[in-house]
Amino acid sequence: MTVLVEINHLHKIYRVGDVTCEALRGISLEIEEGAFAAVMGPSGSGKSTLLHLVGGLDRPTAGMVRVGGHNLSAMDETALARFRRTNIGFVFQFFNLVDNLTIQANVELPALLAGGRDRQAIRRRADELLARMGIADQAHKHPWELSGGQQQRAAIARALINHPTLLLADEPTGNLDTASGQEVLNILEEFNRQGQTILMVTHDPSTAARARDVLFLRDGRLMERAAGGDATAIAQRLTNLRSL
Repeated sequence: MTVLVEINHLHKIYRVGDVTCEALRGISLEIEEGAFAAVMGPSGSGKSTLLHLVGGLDRPTAGMVRVGGHNLSAMDETALARFRRTNIGFVFQFFNLVDNLTIQANVELPALLAGGRDRQAIRRRADELLARMGIADQAHKHPWELSGGQQQRAAIARALINHPTLLLADEPTGNLDTASGQEVLNILEEFNRQGQTILMVTHDPSTAARARDVLFLRDGRLMERAAGGDATAIAQRLTNLRSL
């Protein structure tokens, strides 16, 4: 398999006044193309920091992040923004939809920001994604008119509009009820089966079990890597990690 994400000796230090926080401490790992990997760990373990660095939303203090052969650490801000728009799809816990735009317009927005000029092609892609999410009939509504699960499905459609190399999901079920969360995970699994690479942060062992690969972080370090599929085993690993 082809390595899509390569991380070497990654460090991230945040400084606020005289206070220093070392969020990541020398993480190295690889994620293959077509993977569905979950990142778990106690609060403050560096999960979201890792996701943000892989997505080019933040810069490492030291070390390297390479995605699809592109060294994010060496890019200037303009190149990094361009890379994010065309290669990375983001799904967040709180949806981050634009309230004054329709669902259709929300989904199409990243394609327009990336410089897409074929409005008909963008509309066809958005229509296709909304249909696959089961919310085609909600296209002309605004975010506040949809349920949480519907909003998250719209957010996934938006994240996929530009055919991203990598889909990053930060607690994608964290703000949903159980049934809606399962629907979202079913959608992510479907796209992964079709070849979409997914890296997902979650605190929930049942959610992590839907991934094929689980990375366990503690205090900014990668402590263990295990197969997904068994929520009970994942929960036990997480308990053991917290007790170290």
